[in-house]
Amino acid sequence: MSLIVQKYGGTSVANAERIMEVAKRVIKYKKEGNDVIVVVSAPAGTTDSLIKRAYEITDTPSKRELDMLLTSGEQISIASLAMAIESLGEKAISLNAFQVKFKTTNNHTKAEILDIDTSLIKEKLFEGNVVVFAGFQGITEKREITTLGRGGSDTTAVALGAALNADEVEIYTDVDGVYTADPRIVSNARKLESISYEEMLELAASGAKVLHPRSVEIAAKYGINIHLRSSFGDSTGTIVKNKEGVEMEKVKITGVTSSKNEGKITLSGVPDKPGIAARVFSELAKGKISTDIILQSSSINKELNNISYTVNINDLREATAISERLKKELGADAVIAEDKVAKISVIGIGLKTHYETTAEIFDTLAENNINIDMISCSEINVSCIIKEEDVDKAVKALHEKFVELGK
Repeated sequence: MSLIVQKYGGTSVANAERIMEVAKRVIKYKKEGNDVIVVVSAPAGTTDSLIKRAYEITDTPSKRELDMLLTSGEQISIASLAMAIESLGEKAISLNAFQVKFKTTNNHTKAEILDIDTSLIKEKLFEGNVVVFAGFQGITEKREITTLGRGGSDTTAVALGAALNADEVEIYTDVDGVYTADPRIVSNARKLESISYEEMLELAASGAKVLHPRSVEIAAKYGINIHLRSSFGDSTGTIVKNKEGVEMEKVKITGVTSSKNEGKITLSGVPDKPGIAARVFSELAKGKISTDIILQSSSINKELNNISYTVNINDLREATAISERLKKELGADAVIAEDKVAKISVIGIGLKTHYETTAEIFDTLAENNINIDMISCSEINVSCIIKEEDVDKAVKALHEKFVELGK
């Protein structure tokens, strides 16, 4: 008997028909003699609709109340799926974070997992139930409801897999694996049979929406293989795992990805002296705002600098407000916020040490008349901030150069 954790995204539970299809798949695994835990997201569109409602009421909704509101979507999914499984003759029970004591920090809308009490889940599995668990949500020591951030159901599933020492974690979405580029942009993108934790983490952090970055971090920490599959078929997907045997001293491009969920802020004309950057980014950290690419450059006046940084588009409003406060405190000239920017990333083992490949990335963008605004490099990732309107053209050009032609 194996313990299997399955996660189904919003499109998989979007309506009654799809919920019944998920129920049939779950029961198939159960009848094969497995214990099954199913983590589900809110029905497709529900979370966006609830966020829209909140901002129709107020421009600055309380993060605590946002969490109370947004977790209602998963409640719909878990109850509906448990009913569907029972209607097909199998025992099932829905559970939420409060019942299981899925403990998190008190950082509303971006909570981090602290501990999972697995005793109730084990009890219900022993009784023969399929356990249907609400993804995305947690509870603090003071019994406050929290959420793990968008895409947090992936993290819930992998965390449960780690806590329960599951034999397999399967993530079901509307795509059948990880591709070398978004198939909606590049028609001949290739599906990968497997991918390393490191590569998947870079892809996820750079815009690929098939897995949440935090779920990959947990999987790597606990050595959990993740099987990414489509909920609309039975084909083998992509396995995220520890990979060995990469050819020495040879760069290997895994894929090209992009993100339009980017915002850029520039603090212009800040004094060029020690401690200014520390002040800026410590204030952003206090606001629980993660920055991605950072650039500090000299202005025409050599005694002044410009500090630019990117954030998730959902944090742009709050990050701009923080920067406006800092502008007055630091005596900066202006705060410029941009929401029509995007990030393009090339992922591959050995990129940093193969300078010719990095140069060719920039050459390819230049040949396609795509201007680069900011650049970031890591061991396996080269990312550029460009105009949002150039994203699809950039993805196609880079994929052709480095994947299709095998450069």
